[in-house]
Amino acid sequence: MKNIIVLDRDGVINEDSDAYIKSPEEWHPVEGSMDAIRELKRAGWIVAIATNQSGIKRGYYDRATLSAMHQKMNRLLGDCKPDWISFSPYSSDDGSPSRKPGTGMMRSIEKALNVDLSGALFVGDTLADIQAARSMSMQPYLVRSGKGERTLASQDPLLEGVAVFDNLKALADHLLSRKV
Repeated sequence: MKNIIVLDRDGVINEDSDAYIKSPEEWHPVEGSMDAIRELKRAGWIVAIATNQSGIKRGYYDRATLSAMHQKMNRLLGDCKPDWISFSPYSSDDGSPSRKPGTGMMRSIEKALNVDLSGALFVGDTLADIQAARSMSMQPYLVRSGKGERTLASQDPLLEGVAVFDNLKALADHLLSRKV
């Protein structure tokens, strides 16, 4: 089985904002995240993204704008683009199973890539990310970037046993240095 990693977007791949990332101009990668994705892809990893994007439902931006943000990310990644991007446009009030902590996006990734995510890695910066990973029997990792420090400060029991890294680049360096 190939190594599979699922990444949250805002706070893991790109800088996050409580005011939402609403345009490609506001979309800026977290330091080292583009290198991390390129290195994982070049090492043969399957890389997927699962991202809550309630800004669509809230009317802050539309699907075309979200697509433009992802096109910017893909341009920066060059020939090492993610294998799949799954997003949920719903707000937490909608109760959609596709929105993390629900597992709909991960189910979509499994179907699109014809993979089983049990045991795969999931990298996030919020409790919803950790909960979604655990619901899918995935191995959760937390990054301090984005909302990660705030998540750690919560001292939620859900974080017990979750490995923490400064950012995606630090995690990728750790993964790629292991003898597999």
